[in-house]
Amino acid sequence: MARSRATTRLPTILCQTTKQQYLHQQPLRGPVLRRLYHSYDHPPPPGVFTATEQAILSAAYCHVPEYGFTQHALSLGARDAGYLDISTNLLPEGPFSLICYYLVTQREALASRSEAIFNAQGEVQTPDKVELLTWERLLANQEVNHRWQEALAVMAQPSHVPASLRELGLLADEIYYLAGDTSVDPSWYTKRGSLSMIYASSELFMTNDHSSGFGETRAFLQRRLEETVSMRKALGSIAQWVGFTASAGVNMLRSKGVRL
Repeated sequence: MARSRATTRLPTILCQTTKQQYLHQQPLRGPVLRRLYHSYDHPPPPGVFTATEQAILSAAYCHVPEYGFTQHALSLGARDAGYLDISTNLLPEGPFSLICYYLVTQREALASRSEAIFNAQGEVQTPDKVELLTWERLLANQEVNHRWQEALAVMAQPSHVPASLRELGLLADEIYYLAGDTSVDPSWYTKRGSLSMIYASSELFMTNDHSSGFGETRAFLQRRLEETVSMRKALGSIAQWVGFTASAGVNMLRSKGVRL
């Protein structure tokens, strides 16, 4: 005996009804896409930390000068923020979460300070702005400089290296963006790559600097930036020479009747 249309269509109707109910109850969620560059045409991405995480981490940072970037500092921060010690389980990466919070907040703070920095110096060119912003970011480490080698050791752990390098790249991009860099050629990458290396080496140099006002660190930073500019100019001159020589060679071969 053949099944009726109603019986045949029943599984399909139930499937569609269940699907509609599910779609009605569950919000549609697509992948969260985050830009790794600055854009004038799009709103800024959402914050990295939730309100609870930010409350614990901001309170924990107050204990870093005394206890370092440690689990103990996180526990004290949770108490200060009105949470139980177990609330630090919201931060599965432990002390590295505190380090990331510090890096992100200091990077984001550069934007609000950049205008005052530039106005205090008068009219400055992009390379000078890059030096000023990089130095400003290094100075932000003053309070935790005696703890920063411990933080670098945590960041150097294999599981944390990718995130650490990504944040370093974001810092370099932020500095060049605030400095007004408008390059769209391959130098966009070389500038940020070289600044990342210079900043990392300057930061490490600063942890052993006991000079007044970290003057030796600033001199070190300025030397590295000047070397980079000189190297970039030299490479540019070499590229021009190669281009001129190649063009002259092609023209000579064409004058001899060679088809190219």
